[in-house]
Amino acid sequence: MPAVSSLLALLLFQGPPADSVTALRTAAEVVHMATGIKIGEVTGTQAVVWARLTGERVTEGAAWADEAEAVPEGLTLGEMEAAVSARPGEVRVSWWEESQPEARRSTAWTSVDEARDCTVQFLLTEGLRPGGRYRLLVEGRRKGATQVDCSTPGSFRTAPAATVPAPARFTVVTGQSWLRRDDAERGHRIYPQMAALDPDFFVHTGDVVYHDKPAPFAKSVELARHKWNRVYGLEFQRSFHEQVPSWFMTDDHDVLKNDCWPGQSYGALSWDEGLAIYREQTPTGERPYRSVRWGRDLEVWFVEGREFRSPNRLPDGPEKSIWSAEQKAWLKRTFAASDATFRVLVSSTPIVGPDRGNKNDNHANKGFQTEGDELRAFLAGHKDAFVVCGDRHWQYSSCDPTTGLWEFSCGPTTDAHAGGFSESNRSEAHRYLKVCGGFLEVALEYDGDEPRLAFRHRGVDGQVLNADRRIPTSAR
Repeated sequence: MPAVSSLLALLLFQGPPADSVTALRTAAEVVHMATGIKIGEVTGTQAVVWARLTGERVTEGAAWADEAEAVPEGLTLGEMEAAVSARPGEVRVSWWEESQPEARRSTAWTSVDEARDCTVQFLLTEGLRPGGRYRLLVEGRRKGATQVDCSTPGSFRTAPAATVPAPARFTVVTGQSWLRRDDAERGHRIYPQMAALDPDFFVHTGDVVYHDKPAPFAKSVELARHKWNRVYGLEFQRSFHEQVPSWFMTDDHDVLKNDCWPGQSYGALSWDEGLAIYREQTPTGERPYRSVRWGRDLEVWFVEGREFRSPNRLPDGPEKSIWSAEQKAWLKRTFAASDATFRVLVSSTPIVGPDRGNKNDNHANKGFQTEGDELRAFLAGHKDAFVVCGDRHWQYSSCDPTTGLWEFSCGPTTDAHAGGFSESNRSEAHRYLKVCGGFLEVALEYDGDEPRLAFRHRGVDGQVLNADRRIPTSAR
């Protein structure tokens, strides 16, 4: 026994053997991709791949108090529940067409941006052609290392050429709350349901996270990033984004706070910081408003409804805008020039509604009625044009009584997130109304050679709750 005690004392004094120290240090330095990858902005000839290098996700950490606005004293952010700390290092992306695995291309090893939460984005163009099916592999390693520490596979399809009649399918969501996720361990149940539909792409209309909701209130850059990272550390989200490319859109809660506009702040979090975090955490293009043509019969526009808006409190009038004169001119020019059979405009917030009377933040409200009237008239003046929107915590389809413009609201991601409206409030505009969670499926289908556009409201378990199938005006 004395010999054992002496050996123990020696170990305690000298520490573990040198090779054990090296092993521990190496394990601590290994990088992971615990927040997954995201593929976005996919067209016929390009794709953006987003990655972030991390430590391991904290599976058992300190819980946040509901009213917390800072990390509890004596703890670090990396010790909190579901934290995914950033790690410096390098990333490489390799990609190839499914039918030509031998024609593999790779980017150079590229350092993640430590000032941007150790994220990096790659614009892929080489070797991409319209209507192709591609696989990719994202690899990560420590800075200066030669061995790969982690890798994540992915896949995507590019858009068919504008002359090619081709089916299409995309899904739309809004309102993704950590506190209201319906699978505590794995995330939001709609993600595997959407993946089962094998969509060509996915649209998140905003409120990706909620800076201004509790546990914690994200009134700083570090807490805002924490909220993004814990959501995308969830299994359902990670798996989905490996196989479905996305178009992300901003809204109020994931830029700053409820019904916000440029120039405001939320605690120590400034408008510019909130917007910069959104851009660092999503695969983004050069311009926040854009469109994608998906074959001969479908074009989809994604407008920016938060970055350029006038303050909500200003009196309504011709100069008050959510989109800005520049964005409206772009939308009107490109929308009118499109020869797609169906045109779908996706907006973070409603254009038709109807909305609640106490709201003043979107085109369906009196605060922006002048611009709302202008846009409804313009969009309704084009054949086979429809609006899809997020933001509202209930599903609906509605037809504007004045212009005949149709709008489809996707509803929030979970049933626990649904509310703020009553089905007894059904108006003459509503054709479908249900206060529930789920997502919207938009599908371009063919009946022989004739295209059809289907809008399907689905519940959180994927069940179809409402379906509306449209034929082109020329076929009526």
